[in-house]
Amino acid sequence: MGVFDQFRLNGRRALITGGSRGLGRVMAQALVDAGAELVLVGREREALEQAKVELAAGGANVHYFVGDMGDPIDAQRVCNEAVKSHGTFDVLINNVGGRRISIPTEEITLAQWQTIVDLNLTSTFLACQIIGKTMLTQNRGSIINISSIAGLIVNKGIYGRTYETTKAAMISFTRTLAVDWASRGVRVNTIAPGGFLTDPNRKWFREKPELQNTFEGMIPMGRLGNPDEIGPLALFLASDASSYMTGATLVIDGGYTLW
Repeated sequence: MGVFDQFRLNGRRALITGGSRGLGRVMAQALVDAGAELVLVGREREALEQAKVELAAGGANVHYFVGDMGDPIDAQRVCNEAVKSHGTFDVLINNVGGRRISIPTEEITLAQWQTIVDLNLTSTFLACQIIGKTMLTQNRGSIINISSIAGLIVNKGIYGRTYETTKAAMISFTRTLAVDWASRGVRVNTIAPGGFLTDPNRKWFREKPELQNTFEGMIPMGRLGNPDEIGPLALFLASDASSYMTGATLVIDGGYTLW
C-alpha cells in the first residue's frame, strides 16, 4: 500500500455534527474527497440540504439528520436515529460547539452555564457513547473531538470561562476514552483549532474589530486560519494514516500558543 492510499476512506461511513457549515463543512469535504460516505447532523434543514447537494455533486453518498446537539434529549434522539438508519460508523467528528456568550463569570446564570456545557461537552459525550458504541462492535473506528486552543490557554478580551472550561474537559475526556477503547480498536483524538475565519468569527470580529487586531497580533504567522486548512488534518486523523495515534491533541493555530 502506498502512503497516499492510507488516507483513503472508501467503504467507510462518517458522522459529523455541525457538518453543514464552517469548519465542519470543510472537514466533510475532506472526507468525501477521500471516498467516505457521510452523515451530517445540524439544526437547520436548509443548510444541511445545501451541504448535501454540494458534497454529493461528485457522486458521494451523503445523508443528514436535523437535530440540536446542544439539547441532550435531542442529541440522543438524532444519534439513535442515525444508528437505526445506517448501522455502524467508522468515523465520528464531534464538531458542534461554540462560545456564544461573553459574560463575566460572576454574572453568568446557571442556565447559561449549563447551555454551554451541554453544547460543547454533553453533546460530545452522547455522540461518543451512541455512535462510538457501533465502532466497538466492529473493533475499528476513529473519533475526532474538536476542542480549541481555549482548552489549553485563556483567551484575552473575552469573559465567562464556560468555553475554556468545556473545551479543556473535552481534551481530558478524549484522553480517558482513548485509554478505555484503545484495546478495542477505536482511536480517539482531539483537534484544537486557533482562530479561523469562519462565519461566526467574522460576525464576532465585525462586532469587536479590536478583538481581531488583538488576536492576529498574538499569532506568529500574523493571520487567522483559512477554514480549508483544517480539512487535511481531519482526514489524517480519520484515516489509517494515523493508525498509531490515539489520545493526542493536535494544535492548529498559526503558532498562537507558542508565545
